[in-house]
Amino acid sequence: MSYYFNKILKEKDFDTATEQVTAELKKEGFGVLTQIDVKETLKNKIDVDFKKYKILGACNPHFAYKALQGEDKIGVFLPCNVVVEQHENGEIEVSAVDPIASMSAVENKNMEVLATEVQQKLLRVIAGLH
Repeated sequence: MSYYFNKILKEKDFDTATEQVTAELKKEGFGVLTQIDVKETLKNKIDVDFKKYKILGACNPHFAYKALQGEDKIGVFLPCNVVVEQHENGEIEVSAVDPIASMSAVENKNMEVLATEVQQKLLRVIAGLH
């Protein structure tokens, strides 16, 4: 089982792609709680050059609340990470965590149902990108 799903965006610049991902997440009820600019962080911390790479910490508060009610340590899997990265050929790849894969370690049937619902939302986010 793969732990993510993804899509390659051609003819789109990095910032526009990041904005589109954020907009698609919003359509599915997610907000972006965190944005980690990996390129900038690696340059500042260890002085290395890295490709454009952002980790968006996406959270749907309704699903997060349900999950936390059913499993109080589930926060170790939150928020759902979505990665926007630019490859050497200029293509932008967007990848989202598969919540079913990450929740497979949790032995709670209620979490399986929630993970499936969140997975469907994230799949629609990825499908909505163009």
